[in-house]
Amino acid sequence: METSPSVPSYLEDYAELYQRDPHAAALAWFADARFGLFMHYGLYSLLGRHEWVLYREAIPLAEYEALKEQFTAARFDADFITDLALEGGMRYITITSRHHDSFCLFGSQVSDYTSVNSPAARDLIGELAEQCQRKGLGLFIYYSYALDWRHPYFYSREVFDIARPAYPKPEPRYLWRRDEDFQHYIDFAHAQLRELLTHYGPLAGIWFDPIMGYYARPELFPIEQTYRMIRELQPQALIAFKQGATGDEDFASPERSG
Repeated sequence: METSPSVPSYLEDYAELYQRDPHAAALAWFADARFGLFMHYGLYSLLGRHEWVLYREAIPLAEYEALKEQFTAARFDADFITDLALEGGMRYITITSRHHDSFCLFGSQVSDYTSVNSPAARDLIGELAEQCQRKGLGLFIYYSYALDWRHPYFYSREVFDIARPAYPKPEPRYLWRRDEDFQHYIDFAHAQLRELLTHYGPLAGIWFDPIMGYYARPELFPIEQTYRMIRELQPQALIAFKQGATGDEDFASPERSG
């Protein structure tokens, strides 16, 4: 597909509007797109027992982390995935760049817990972004903004039970003790979001999760700052955060309800 170099390939049909207002063009595209592919993929895929398996089965961190050494992504084929989406009439793809277990499908300067540092030695987000851009598909990046079972400074289970697995003994790597400690996590999340927003070309949007992790302690999350960074770095990128955190999201994406 030939595109103007200044217009993301998935917005080529909205080029004139994009030149005036990238965000408005993206909203118009999304209203028309309607149908997309949502992909969960990560270390939990090796176990085949749901992406919450670390939490549900209270798997010790060291045991779960060992899965990274088995992660080859041998069957991850971005060319096939994007062709499949197009054949199904889909207009965009959403993929888990980092789920609640903190394993990343991209290279990161603030974590070595990534597909790049696994036997796969591949940046899977980069591969998918390249194919989406080449074929005119929008790419939404799922990012677990409000939950991380591995980061030492995410808040504790005492604050909200989903924050940590119910381990029978305290996990020594969990270091959060007071609200001020949470800034370490925010710095980590913002650094990774900046990587995603600057290394993978034009994105259709950022898809945040889980809203209940935010609702438990909203004052700990600088959500306006987070949204502002997205708007500044990629004006066309749409923002979703389940039912919504501030009302400034571009669309709602609630689970288990219409």
